[in-house]
Amino acid sequence: MLPLRKNIAEMAGYVPGFQPQEEGWIKLNTNENPYPPSPMVAEAIVAEMGNGGENLRKYPDAGSKEARQIAAELYRVDPEWVIMANGSDELLNNLIRAFAGEGEEVAYIHPSYSYYATLAEIQGARIRTFGLTEDFKIADFPERYEGKLFFLTSPNAPLGFVFDNSYIEKLAQRCSGILVVDEAYADFADDSAMRLVQKYENVVVTRTFSKSYSLAGMRLGLAIARPEVIQALDKIRDHYHLDRLALVAASAALKDQEYLRLNVGRVRNVRDCFSNDLRTFGYQVIPSHANYVFAVPTDRDGKRVYEALFKRKILVRYFSDPLLQHGLRISIGTREEMQKTLAALREIG
Repeated sequence: MLPLRKNIAEMAGYVPGFQPQEEGWIKLNTNENPYPPSPMVAEAIVAEMGNGGENLRKYPDAGSKEARQIAAELYRVDPEWVIMANGSDELLNNLIRAFAGEGEEVAYIHPSYSYYATLAEIQGARIRTFGLTEDFKIADFPERYEGKLFFLTSPNAPLGFVFDNSYIEKLAQRCSGILVVDEAYADFADDSAMRLVQKYENVVVTRTFSKSYSLAGMRLGLAIARPEVIQALDKIRDHYHLDRLALVAASAALKDQEYLRLNVGRVRNVRDCFSNDLRTFGYQVIPSHANYVFAVPTDRDGKRVYEALFKRKILVRYFSDPLLQHGLRISIGTREEMQKTLAALREIG
């Protein structure tokens, strides 16, 4: 019998959204951006591949210096406050590794990103979850939370609502450990908790390039935190954790903020129109600040609608969790894709 650690043998792995292999699907189940990344990204990758791929025989910059510098300028912090990552999941994993030992507590809201639990289980940390009130506040949060890490997904995935900064600030004051504000979808919202990082030493903000920058295929992320936190994360990351193509893609994407605003604006416009159209035939839709909506059919049977859409080769995300099974998380695609989805939903009833 293999000598696996007990917690690894007993845990269930994270299950990502279904990825169809054949053509013809409308894919609205994994919150990918329906539009391509900035043209500057492709240009940077082609340039890096020049001269027969000469650069690829050499290791990349282990410190991601250029990308950190560009991100620091964008977010108005010193480069020592920035770390680049192989997707924001690497950051979430390494934050747990850095701050929570075996048996120590890590907490998050349920429902939110379920991968927090997987990462905590790998570390052998103890998991605690908090529910939500009807007005989307944290239920029964203690006056002083003593856990090592609290993950706050804002905008919330999969529900799409956002916590305002005044509320996040109060949470930071009540956490004795690290408050990680997971802002994977924040570019689609109106505000960010970035300014709180400089005000509170226990606040960390994580971002991904997968959604607003249309770079899910490159696996890129970043975090903004106090230099002491960044130094700790630098100690435990893989030494060459980002390849050359990912690094030039990150730099190019961060530089082209005009394209980002254009791309995000298109997604937000389609999101709001789609939400309003859903409401006209009886769906309940939580106001979303992300690139997806959580929509509830009139009979509150999310599985029925999911299966009917699947038969029509339209993929959305259904969760069997009792707190979520009444609805569907629907990623925002192009206007044409959302019109086809609306037509299908009307037909399904």
